[in-house]
Amino acid sequence: MTEPTIQITAAQWQALQEQLYERDHRLAFRVEGQHYRRDETVDAYTLSAHAEALQSGEVDGDLWGTLEDIDETADSEEDAWNKIKAFYFSRGCVLLRVTGTDEPEEWILTSELARHLKLLA
Repeated sequence: MTEPTIQITAAQWQALQEQLYERDHRLAFRVEGQHYRRDETVDAYTLSAHAEALQSGEVDGDLWGTLEDIDETADSEEDAWNKIKAFYFSRGCVLLRVTGTDEPEEWILTSELARHLKLLA
């Protein structure tokens, strides 16, 4: 099974976060000339609330909790992550892989969220 994958660099990942704000639990793109409150800033932790699952050096994605949520078991973190990805891919989600980071950075997003973030056409 081919993983539906979007690949971006660490710089693109950072730039995406800087372009966004969150208000009322919704992500939107900043508009030039508009003012935004500090608590509307988007970082990886903010984005993690919108992801289905993630494996990140910056944010704890609770790999084992996610695996338990989908009623699966695994013998290793790699096996767990592969089962989590398969579960979400079968539901139309996509993998966002951030390259150029010290640790693996992979996020599973709904295709709707990926389109909203302009990561998918």
